Amino acid sequence: MNPKVSLAIGILCIAFSPIFVKLCGAPPITAAFYRVFLAWLVLAPWCFWKVNLKIETKDLLTAFLGGLIFASDIAVWNISLGHISATVSTLLANLAPVWVGLISFFILRKKSGMLFWAGTGIAIVGMVILVGYQNILNLQFNIGIVLALLACMFYSVYIVITNNILQRIGTLSFMFYNMLAASIFLLIISCWQGNNLVNFPLNSWLCFLGMSLLCQLTGWITINYSLRFLESTKVAIALLGQTVIAGIIAVILLHENLQLKEIVGSVIVLAGIAVTFLKPRLVSIK
Repeated sequence: MNPKVSLAIGILCIAFSPIFVKLCGAPPITAAFYRVFLAWLVLAPWCFWKVNLKIETKDLLTAFLGGLIFASDIAVWNISLGHISATVSTLLANLAPVWVGLISFFILRKKSGMLFWAGTGIAIVGMVILVGYQNILNLQFNIGIVLALLACMFYSVYIVITNNILQRIGTLSFMFYNMLAASIFLLIISCWQGNNLVNFPLNSWLCFLGMSLLCQLTGWITINYSLRFLESTKVAIALLGQTVIAGIIAVILLHENLQLKEIVGSVIVLAGIAVTFLKPRLVSIK
């Protein structure tokens, strides 16, 4: 498949994730569990048959830890969708590049360029508009926004932890162990909460299948495939398009309406994130 076509398919697939969560009518943790577990059930037979699942203990532990963090990310993000629109929640989830840059600078002591800090500043301005400066001054925050930001931080930690593992093991091997750990963790949390795990209407099961097969499996396999041929920065910027697609789908299927400050703030945040991915061009003087 053409890598650009593969990327476009992946972006379209993952854009449906918040829509399925809002339409399934299931507890957020349960929806997160079925998103990962059903995808793992489909992937597992192929991995047992065709994929080398023997990996070093260090990589296995990293995959398992990544699975726990990824599960926390999805769970918290799903809960946020019960409090804010699919568009705003998806937008905040795309703040991961900013958090990764901040973690790399303050914790890993890696230098960040001027474009990163400029983009971060622009994104913060957009966040202030989105949340409302009065609410920030009075420390009054929509719980949905707080949870979406927390989910984004989980995903940022996930990116930092699993950054180098795919250079040592195959993508499907990593996904097998990663999603297995995430499934077990989400199942334990669902049982601890006493959530219903079986008695759902057909609409809910169709949404579970959509989340697992379309978003989790097809979406991320096609995106990972495109990463083998395209620059990661270009892929990351292209992934911002899922916010726009999710917003359009939410308007059509969920009849969501955005306020002017949400639209303006979202555009500024997206612009800021895009700037963090830009690379300075060196100009030679003759």
